[in-house]
Amino acid sequence: MTSFYLLTDTHYFSKSNWVMGKPALDRVRENQIALLETPEILDSYIDFILSDESTNIVFFLGDNVDNADMNSHYEFRQRLEKLVSGGKKVYMTYATHDYIGGDDDENNFQHSLRLTADGTEPLPFMKRGELADFYYDFTEKNALDVHKKSGSYSVKLDEKTRLIAVIDNGNGRSFCGLTDDGPQWLEEQIKKANEKNEYVLLAVHHPVLPPWDCYKNAAEDAMYGGYKELCEMMCRENVRVVFTGHTHVQSIKEYTGENGNSFYDVATVSLANAYGKMRKVTVDDDGLCTVESIETDFKGISKSKEELYRQNFPGIWEDLLPLAVKDYSDFLSLADGYLPVEKLKKLKIPLKLAFKRIDKMTLYSAARLTRVGKRLSGSEKEEARGILLKSVAFEMLRHIFTGNAPFKPDTVEYKVVSGALSAADALIEKLNLKKIKNAIPDLSLKKIADDFLYNNRTGDDDSIKIYLK
Repeated sequence: MTSFYLLTDTHYFSKSNWVMGKPALDRVRENQIALLETPEILDSYIDFILSDESTNIVFFLGDNVDNADMNSHYEFRQRLEKLVSGGKKVYMTYATHDYIGGDDDENNFQHSLRLTADGTEPLPFMKRGELADFYYDFTEKNALDVHKKSGSYSVKLDEKTRLIAVIDNGNGRSFCGLTDDGPQWLEEQIKKANEKNEYVLLAVHHPVLPPWDCYKNAAEDAMYGGYKELCEMMCRENVRVVFTGHTHVQSIKEYTGENGNSFYDVATVSLANAYGKMRKVTVDDDGLCTVESIETDFKGISKSKEELYRQNFPGIWEDLLPLAVKDYSDFLSLADGYLPVEKLKKLKIPLKLAFKRIDKMTLYSAARLTRVGKRLSGSEKEEARGILLKSVAFEMLRHIFTGNAPFKPDTVEYKVVSGALSAADALIEKLNLKKIKNAIPDLSLKKIADDFLYNNRTGDDDSIKIYLK
C-alpha cells in the first residue's frame, strides 16, 4: 500500500516581494487568491504533513510560485527540503506561473516584480530551461524514465504503483500539452506499467476534463492540449485516474470512452484559496485508490479564512451589494480593480435602484417574475418567501472553487433558479439572438447553472474510491 499528499497551485509569493500599498492590494484583486498569505498557508500544510508519520510522499502539481521570481523559488525549494529532512519523498511538476518564457515560448504574460508602496521594481526570474536543474532532486533524480523535451517523468511510488508526472507547458500559453514525441512517450510509459501489471496514476497540471461544461467554450486553450486524444488513450489503456490543477476548482468528473472504459479527472482547488485543500491519495494492494480532502487551520495569519475569502472576487460581492445600496462612494472604492468604476459612476442612479431591488428580492419574487412560481407547491412558495435571492447567489459563489454546491434538484432554490434560466433559454431561442448563438452554439443557461447549483458530477467533489484495475 502507498499513500501521498497532493498539493497544487500554491502560488507561493515571497514576503520580500512586497510592502503594503495599492500595488499589493491590486495584485491580490487580480489574482483572486490569498496571495500575500501564501507563505503561512504553505507552512501550515507542511507542518500538517510532517506530523503524519504514516504518509511519506508529497506531490506538488505546478504553479508552485506566483510570478516566477527567484526569491519565491528559493524559498519554495527550501520548504521542499524541509519536507525531505522530515523524512518525506517529494515529487513535483512545474507550470506556466513557475517561469517566464522567451524566444518562441509564449509564456510572457507575467513579470517578476517587487511591489513597492506606490509602484513596482523588476526581480530576477526563472527561465524555462533552468527549471529542470533547479528542481532536479524533486523530479528527474529518482525517475524511472524522463522525457527530456518537456521534463516529464515516471516514478515508482511502491512496487505496484507508478506515477507519471506530465509537465505540460507546451508552447507556454496557447497549447498546454506535450509536443513532438511527448504523447508517444506518455503512451509508452503507460504500456510499460501495464505490462508489469502496475497501477498507473497520471498527473498533469492543466485540466483533461473541464470542471464545468461551459469551461470548454470559455477557456479551451487552458485545457490539456490534445485532451480529446488523451481521454481516449486513457480509456484504451485502462488508466483510471488523472490528477489535475490549474482551474483552482475542487472537482471530480468522470469520462467514458468509445470502448466503454472510463476514468476520473480529480481536480484540486488551489492551496492559496482562502478555503483551499489538499488531497490525500491512498492505493492499497488490491488497487483501490481512495481520494480524500484535507483543510487545515492557518498559523501565523491574523486574518481569518472568512476575511481572506472576502477580499477576493466571489467573497467581495457580499460586501459590494450592500454598499451599492447604502453608500455608493464606498461601493465604487471597493469595486476599484474589479469592475469598470468610471462606467459605474455614470450609471449611479439606475444601478442604485437596481441594486436596491435585488438586495431585498426574495426567491419567490424572482419566481413570480419568470412564472416559475406557478409550478411551486404551497409549502415551496412559503419557503421561497423567506429566502433572499442574493443569499442564493452568494452561496453559489462560495462553492464555485471549493465544489459541492448545495442546491440539489429537490430544493426550492434549484427549482426557481433553474426554472428561470430555462425560461431565459426559451426566450433566446424565440428571439433568435444570432450573436449569442454564434458565440456559444450549444448555449444553455440552465445547463451552465446546474454546474454551480449542485454537484452534478460524481456526488462528492472531496472524496472518491476508484478501482485502478
